[in-house]
Amino acid sequence: MPIVNLHIVRGLSVEQKRTLVAEITQTLARVAGAKPARTHIVIQEVADEDWGLEGQLVLDRRAAPPATA
Repeated sequence: MPIVNLHIVRGLSVEQKRTLVAEITQTLARVAGAKPARTHIVIQEVADEDWGLEGQLVLDRRAAPPATA
């Protein structure tokens, strides 16, 4: 029985979450032979002020102007 714990920054719609759950389940069935009826997906949403990336909070990264090359 696979259990997938997916951490994401808040902001996805219910439809996007449905798609993630369906596609992750299909991938586990195809690649690992997992039975979809026994596959569990847990989505944990994290506020963007509680997630860091490259030394910055996601909150701050979203507020900053895009970098130019």
